[in-house]
Parts: sequence; structure tokens; C-alpha cells
Amino acid sequence: MLHEAMLWSRLSPDDPRVRCNLCAHRCVIPPGKLGACNVRENRDGTLYTLVYGSTIAQHVDPIEKKPLFHFQPGSRAFSIATPGCNFRCEFCQNYEISQMPREHDIAGGTPATPEQIAAAARRAGCASVAYTYTEPTIFAEYALDTARQAHALGLKNVFVSNGYMTGELLDQMAGLIDGINVDLKAGRGEFYHKISGASLEPVLANLKAIQRLGIWLEVTTLVIPGLNDGDEELRWVATYLRDELGPDVPWHISRFYPNYCMNDVLPTPASTLERAWQIGLDTGLHYVYVGNLPGNQTESTVCPHCGRTLISRVGYQVRRTALHDGACDACGTRIAGFWMN
Repeated sequence: MLHEAMLWSRLSPDDPRVRCNLCAHRCVIPPGKLGACNVRENRDGTLYTLVYGSTIAQHVDPIEKKPLFHFQPGSRAFSIATPGCNFRCEFCQNYEISQMPREHDIAGGTPATPEQIAAAARRAGCASVAYTYTEPTIFAEYALDTARQAHALGLKNVFVSNGYMTGELLDQMAGLIDGINVDLKAGRGEFYHKISGASLEPVLANLKAIQRLGIWLEVTTLVIPGLNDGDEELRWVATYLRDELGPDVPWHISRFYPNYCMNDVLPTPASTLERAWQIGLDTGLHYVYVGNLPGNQTESTVCPHCGRTLISRVGYQVRRTALHDGACDACGTRIAGFWMN
């Protein structure tokens, strides 16, 4: 469904090129050409999104799968995506749909209006709609229209994002997007340039802006052997989170599995993930979790004051909770999060 894009401008009244201000690439797009995401096109001096109203995926997921551990734990999220991404990560786990427009020159999907998505989420008994699997920034028009409909039905909205949106888009997300998990892929700009075709600085700036806007924030780092698994780099990420975002921001350390252009790299050893987990705790972060490692004992939420296990998890399933109105039921310490009423 052809739909005029948001957040774009002409370079000048007599110049048919447009600048897209949706993500930090801020692509300058000539007539007939696409932006870096390959789903936004300049047609005769007007920028259009090519994926509005077309979902490449619709699933009901545990909110823990996003991963969001401090946002309505134990609830379900109605997850949607459209094709495309503004990154080209060599390790992408969803490359079949994220890189579809770039590699196959197509952007398929099933038609669904924002109203239909929100209604389907409520019918499925979900507490939220999640914009996920691919980068939701590149389908922001569709996501935000859907978010309005979801809020009207009493549902929350969450993004799972690379954090590369512009400040202008973040301002429009405020009040509509309730929670977000951002991938902080590394603590070095060269990693972003080489592996993802992007820059680190906009992501760091957006992490702080997300908190200022009152959107609940959790952060994920995919730990890849030989690329971002060194103690110094992991300590840098943990220290940045502690100093710039505060010790209460949950940090998810995720296991890498070979995929896409990185099939020659072995999965992350459990010992590396446990070392990263310990670095996070030693740095002073209150909530550090290991993901994609079945049976690991670091999935549960523990009170940072008294050590009581407050939310017991196995995989994506919440087994038990000892929270009372967002506080530890043993010592009364407030636990940072977005809890269900």
C-alpha cells in the first residue's frame, strides 16, 4: 500500500531530491531511488513508504522473548513486522525478512490495517503490540498508527530496535510507545561501521533520549566470539549503562548462533556469557540476564537489596513472582520496571 512517508523534506524548492529524517542515516534520495532501508522511495519529489499496511509476520509471543523482563512480565505481545531494515548486520537472525528488499528487490507481506492489528491483539488476549523481528523505525508510520489503535483498546506498545531513529521520530514515539529494547551491539564505532553499516554515536544518544522521554528501556548486547567478547569491551558497555542510564536499566547478554554471513563463527561459549554476566554485576548493574542459553540460572530477577528471587523464569516462561505492587515482598525495595496493575 503506497503511503506518504513521515519526517522528510525537500532539499530546496527547486531540487527534487528529498532528505529522509526517520533514522540517523538521514538519506538524501534522488527521484526514483530508495533509501538505505530499501523501503522508502522518492517518487517525483515526494517520499513514500512501500510497506505501510503490509505485515511479513504476525505472531503471539511471550513478552520475555523480546526480551523485556521488567515490562508486564508473564504477559503476551502481538508481534508484527514488515520487510526491511536500515542496518545490514552480517549476523542477522531474521535476514530472510530484514534483508528481503535489499537482496531480492521485493517487499511482500499480508495486508492488515492498524485497526485490524489492534483488534487481533486484543482477541488473542495480548497485553501489548510489539513492533519487532525487523527494525520498526523503517515502518514507523504503520507502527505509530497501530500504536494509537492499540492504546484506544487498552493495550501497550513496545519496540525492539537497533536504536538508530532520529530525535524527531523519538519525539513522536513519546506517549505512544511504552517500552523498548535497544540493541547496543558493541562499544566501538568500528564494529558498527564494519558489521552493521552504521554508527555508534546515534545509538548512545538515543538511549539517553529514550529515558528522558519516559519510555521504559532495556538493552541487549549480542556477544559474538572474537568480535565483541573481550573483557574490556564488555566492561565498557556495562559501565556506560551504569553511568549514563543508571544501574536499574536491565542488560540482556545474548548468545550468538551462526547465521547469514557469519556461518563460520561458532556459537558463544556459555563461559563467555557467564563472564559477561559477572562483569555486569561487578560493574554495579542491578539486573543482568543471559539469553539464548537454555537452562541458565541467570534468567530470574533478584532483589538488588536483599537477594530474594522476585521473578523466577525458565526460558520465556515466568514460573513465580514475589513482587507486590512493584516492590520486593521481603524488604520492600522498589524494583524498576513497567508492571501490570
